[in-house]
Amino acid sequence: MIPALVQLPGSPWPTLPAGMHAASLEDVAAAFATNAWRRELFEGLVLASGKLRLAGCAMIYLDGSYVTGKPRPGDFDACWDPTGVNPAKLDPVFLEFSNGRAGQKAAFKGEFFPSSMMCADVGRAFVDFFQLDRFTGKQKGIIAISLSADPLLSGKVQP
Repeated sequence: MIPALVQLPGSPWPTLPAGMHAASLEDVAAAFATNAWRRELFEGLVLASGKLRLAGCAMIYLDGSYVTGKPRPGDFDACWDPTGVNPAKLDPVFLEFSNGRAGQKAAFKGEFFPSSMMCADVGRAFVDFFQLDRFTGKQKGIIAISLSADPLLSGKVQP
């Protein structure tokens, strides 16, 4: 379940409270796909999630202004757990980081990083970096989505 957003002093929009919050894609849609643009971003997230699941990815972590109170987020940010992923089945766009991840944004309207990949700016793995508010440096929450058990993907992709 996705908790109510909280206001961090110094942050322009309400954020998720600190921690990893387990949710389904349907939960994400109900909480954040609240207008036409946010629904378009959500469709990209679902498409990418299906592709990652086909490659054997079991878990993604959703972050960015998409999971805040920002009225019109530019995109979403996510990282995916590489454990068990078959590189031969992984869409190469998930490993393309050039040009501001333009290939990922064109394909999915969001950005994806392996969760264990180090974010050079802060010296932390992306899954940890995502749990820091970019405006205040304080802890904030992210959403953990189990792809292997997600009901929305069950009818859309074959394992």
